[in-house]
Amino acid sequence: MIHYAGIMSGELSTRTRDILTRYSRIAMVGVSGNPTRASYRALVHMKSKGYTVYPVNPSYDEILGLKCYKSLLDIQEPVDIVDIFRRADTVIPLIGESLEVGAKVFWMQIGVVNAEAAAQAAAAGLEVVMDRCVKIEHCRFFG
Repeated sequence: MIHYAGIMSGELSTRTRDILTRYSRIAMVGVSGNPTRASYRALVHMKSKGYTVYPVNPSYDEILGLKCYKSLLDIQEPVDIVDIFRRADTVIPLIGESLEVGAKVFWMQIGVVNAEAAAQAAAAGLEVVMDRCVKIEHCRFFG
């Protein structure tokens, strides 16, 4: 099922809370090492709340003292959620990579809206969240 902010807000809230309760390992694709960027603040928040966070960005060797991976496929640990901070037109290749690393959730951040990618990811068996921020959703339910 695809959870999209503009379509199923009540159900979306329940599902995002469930996802953030059930899963604890997040690969953040396209996260920035720049503290002024929203992706960096999301990483800081989720890490501070006990989630295992894997930064993925080929431009960095580490972010916040965490090893930064060049791609999803470089992560040798289990991944539950692939959280995407990239342009919407670049996300389709991440579907196959998400499946390859065993992810359960394909999460596109606020402003990342790609209906084709969402449909493909859902058809492949991934739970899809689109146009939502993992940090904002976490704060809404857990502070």
